Amino acid sequence: MRFTKMHGLGNDFVVIEDLDCSIEIPAETIAWLCDRNLGIGGDGLILVRPATSTAADYFMLYHNADGSKAEMCGNGVRCFAKYLVDHSLVDSSLGELRVETLGGIKPIRFELTSAGLMGAATVDMGKPRVISKDISDLMPDDIVSDYSIATPYGEFTATAVSMGNPHAVIWVDDIGKAPVTTVGPIIENSPIFPLKTNVEFAQVVGVDRIRLRVWERGVGETLACGTGACATLVAASLADRVGRSATVELPGGELFILWDTDDHIYMTGPATEVFSGTINLQ
Repeated sequence: MRFTKMHGLGNDFVVIEDLDCSIEIPAETIAWLCDRNLGIGGDGLILVRPATSTAADYFMLYHNADGSKAEMCGNGVRCFAKYLVDHSLVDSSLGELRVETLGGIKPIRFELTSAGLMGAATVDMGKPRVISKDISDLMPDDIVSDYSIATPYGEFTATAVSMGNPHAVIWVDDIGKAPVTTVGPIIENSPIFPLKTNVEFAQVVGVDRIRLRVWERGVGETLACGTGACATLVAASLADRVGRSATVELPGGELFILWDTDDHIYMTGPATEVFSGTINLQ
């Protein structure tokens, strides 16, 4: 089976073209493919499929590294767009395309390099939804109260935001000391979140700059998380910690996030193709 390895700010993926929708990979096989010692290695696996909607160019089916499906992946969708452009699956002269995901259709604008490859891309991530205290309801407006989650390491105050997938944003004073690997998995699996959640540990370091580390649902700590950066900007803006835009610093690099006047979130960042190869499935 042919594959392509890609990453967005170090958040890396195994990309497989499945234009006839004939590939069905069991969760345990996906976990093996994403294993960094036994397989290819990656934070997730992406299948490139035809769109089911006439409003989109292609469909991105995304799996976490544990084999579970996810609604959306911000860094993954930029890599997906780069795959479409660089492998001539879309008309790159248009400078835009639309990707269907389980979390909805994502319009993407992109620049081309002198070599005709995709450079930076801006993704319309849609409107964020702030989740209320009982998690099952969505707030009808931008007013939200923080809520507390008890852990063996103490109580942590979080804001729950949906970017098509769930996020719990926690503010810290020192990002270097954030309990990502200890508290992250506890909150991910908290019964408060029926479908589990991504967990963001964030520190505001300027009027338009946020430092962020993310414990991703079904993956663990990653070098970057696009939807996590978007959710964090929303939580920070609602709490008047920053304005409607900010540069988000992640271990793998920076993303620029804008919450525009149309209430849509726009994420701008790079995507990179690393190598291609073939592998025999177990």
